[in-house]
Amino acid sequence: MGGFVITGLPDIQTKFEGKVTFYLVLCALIAATGGLMFGYDIGISGGVTSMDDFLLNFFPLVYEKKKRAKEDNFCKYDNHKLQLFTSSLYLAALVSCLFASKMCRGFGRKITIQVSSIFFFIGVILNVGADNLHMLIAGRILLGIGIGFANQAVPLFLSEMAPFHVRGALNILFQLNITIGILVANIVNYYASKIPNGWRLSLGLAGVPALILCVGSFIISETPTSLIERGRHAEGLEALKRVRGTHNVEAEFKEMLHASETARQVERPFMSIFQRTSFPQLVIGASLQFFQQLTGINAIMFYAPVLFETLGFKNNVSLLSAVTIGIVNVLGTIVSLLTVDRIGRKLLLLEGCLQMFLSMAAIGAVLMTNTGLNQALDSDSAKGVVIFTALFVTGFAWSWGPLGWLIPSEIFPLETRTAGYAVAVSSNMLFTFVIAQVYLSMLCRMRAGVFFFFSMWIAVMGVFVAVFLPETKNIPLDEMVTRVWKKHWYWKRYMDDGTRSFKATDILYDAYSY
Repeated sequence: MGGFVITGLPDIQTKFEGKVTFYLVLCALIAATGGLMFGYDIGISGGVTSMDDFLLNFFPLVYEKKKRAKEDNFCKYDNHKLQLFTSSLYLAALVSCLFASKMCRGFGRKITIQVSSIFFFIGVILNVGADNLHMLIAGRILLGIGIGFANQAVPLFLSEMAPFHVRGALNILFQLNITIGILVANIVNYYASKIPNGWRLSLGLAGVPALILCVGSFIISETPTSLIERGRHAEGLEALKRVRGTHNVEAEFKEMLHASETARQVERPFMSIFQRTSFPQLVIGASLQFFQQLTGINAIMFYAPVLFETLGFKNNVSLLSAVTIGIVNVLGTIVSLLTVDRIGRKLLLLEGCLQMFLSMAAIGAVLMTNTGLNQALDSDSAKGVVIFTALFVTGFAWSWGPLGWLIPSEIFPLETRTAGYAVAVSSNMLFTFVIAQVYLSMLCRMRAGVFFFFSMWIAVMGVFVAVFLPETKNIPLDEMVTRVWKKHWYWKRYMDDGTRSFKATDILYDAYSY
């Protein structure tokens, strides 16, 4: 069974001193605003696409389908152009995070965060002023570039700035801001839907977190790891003293120097991640991001208002239900923030799988027995769907939501950290794009079966975590290889030689030999 038992924790605490200082918290809160940009966009998309004046302006065919008296409820939003409005952002983010990885390594995490806010803000301006679909999609693409840069740089920034014993909590600030962004977007949509052309207000307010991030990025410092990695050792030492709140940082500084020397020998990190010793981190990082999307969470969060309206809720009621789900999402993430460094990553993921599996299956069962082509849910069934959706979102919010970002940001050694994390983020954006592009079509064709489809994948990911995921709680970043991967029951066999590239046949050979 996968897992790593932590021993000698008091010794580590003596070795690496670190306080949770005001400046550290300030830097973390400002950087985590990148999550606010991402979350606001996730929440705003579904609400805007359910507003009649938005549909009339850009998707008149969808508007006509929506208003037909005898239209199939499950299919009235099935339109590839409408789905492209949502999904185009994630395709742009997929490509841009690969470039962001180069910028993170060569110029630092801080400047990458600044660039993300600028791209996002320009995209907001295009969206607010859009008078045709092409201008709207162009704005979405620029938003996507901003998201790609932010999602690459912010979690790395948070993990590298944090002392190891609170790394999980500080990193989860990113996911907490995502959930707050979703909640704020749902509230904005609720009120904006009541005014003419309210969709412009909804899209325009996305510029607020981008502005906060841009201004705040001039206050935060670069991470000590990034400064040392780029040869600025004296600055790195001073930055480390400042964020740790102590001058006794020699041991941690020496470990960072050693890691940076190793990293400097790697000229092509994107090639290095395909070496055999990088395979465990690559599989875990990409798989967690892949599985995060196959929970079905973004299918619900993107289209929550559309989904509830599809089930027979009136427009304003559907938006209000989405606000309720947003509140639950924030509260669940706070639970994760408070517990992740105490009970660990693995237990939270497994509990989340169980809760999400049962909730998603229950939603599918209710819909399968209570909806027809043009049949709205009765009152009790509708309440049941909202409750089960809230339970599902809660389970995701304290497990796969924050940990899908946290774990990939902490498992790679410095020499492949930016490249490996870029692959993980690209996996997330790829499958977010796919889900956003096909979900409404899946809902139309599979109907209630789409919820059983996601519940099946949740069961698969639960088995994956139980067997293959090691525990990384309270392990310093630069000790992950020696204390996690080399001691895991399965992955330790890949840590013997870093000179050979990984081959697909290695899996079959290792499985057979085991």
